[in-house]
Amino acid sequence: MADLSVEFCGVRFENPLVLASGVLGVTADSMAQVVRSGAGGVTTKSLWAREHVGHPGPVIIAGEHFMLNAVGIPDAGPEKAREEIAHYREVCKAPLIANIVGGSMDDYAEIAGIVADLAPDIIEINISCPNVSDEFGKPMACSIVKAAEVTALVKKTLAEKGSRVPVTVKLSPNVENIVAIADSVLKAGADGITAINTLGPGMVIDIDFARPVLANKVGGLSGPGMKPIAVKMVHDIYKAGKDGKIGCPIIGTGGVMTGRDAIEMMMAGATLVGVGSAVWFRGQDVFGQIVKEMNTWCESAGVAHLRDIIGKVHAAN
Repeated sequence: MADLSVEFCGVRFENPLVLASGVLGVTADSMAQVVRSGAGGVTTKSLWAREHVGHPGPVIIAGEHFMLNAVGIPDAGPEKAREEIAHYREVCKAPLIANIVGGSMDDYAEIAGIVADLAPDIIEINISCPNVSDEFGKPMACSIVKAAEVTALVKKTLAEKGSRVPVTVKLSPNVENIVAIADSVLKAGADGITAINTLGPGMVIDIDFARPVLANKVGGLSGPGMKPIAVKMVHDIYKAGKDGKIGCPIIGTGGVMTGRDAIEMMMAGATLVGVGSAVWFRGQDVFGQIVKEMNTWCESAGVAHLRDIIGKVHAAN
């Protein structure tokens, strides 16, 4: 058995698989079950500074190689987050990444301050959801200036609270130059990058009723069909590096279904690998399946420590 453990921004994970935000990250019990199923850590659903109502159903449609979701980032508010994160800490020791979201700069500052008191292992700033643009306008991840501004604001808020929790920024693939966005948030103080959020938005039409399937009409595209784009963007962000040096801490997410997919993402430059839609396609025990598949690959490739393959494609070229 290979050593699958990795360290991300000073936080140790038993293996690189983390539950991606928006999938099973609602309750402490569901997150703990994901860890029992084989994940090295979990990411909460996006947390707001106050209760937020998502979109009406139907909110999800899946095809053979893709999924569209227009959940609209619903959240019961900070009190529920406090309850669930506290309970998670009681029943599970695996690292917890708290994903935060807001509709304005003030919202991000407020929720960052609230979440700092909950002592997550890592905070992930979601500035890139593509299916709430009608409500909040163009995602901040589409602007170099705004992406950097919200990053600096969250870091400042955490510092004022006396928190040193590492911060990653979840970036959108729906931009002209994701490397420039990544560079801007790293310079603004981000400790790492989460890449990527869903593509799109996209649409599926019910031809029998001549109308979009989703009540919101459009949704973010995820699933195995997006993996090559996610791998390329992780590759490019890692290659551009941080502070003039190749490499930076990256949570690579998008289309990972198998152990080979996870290995590919890590070779591109990811330290952690987010898994989300695979739960729909392969079931909740997909984390354990992927771990086994990674171990099988490591054995056949003669890899003793999985961390040794991070960014390997860059050394090979």
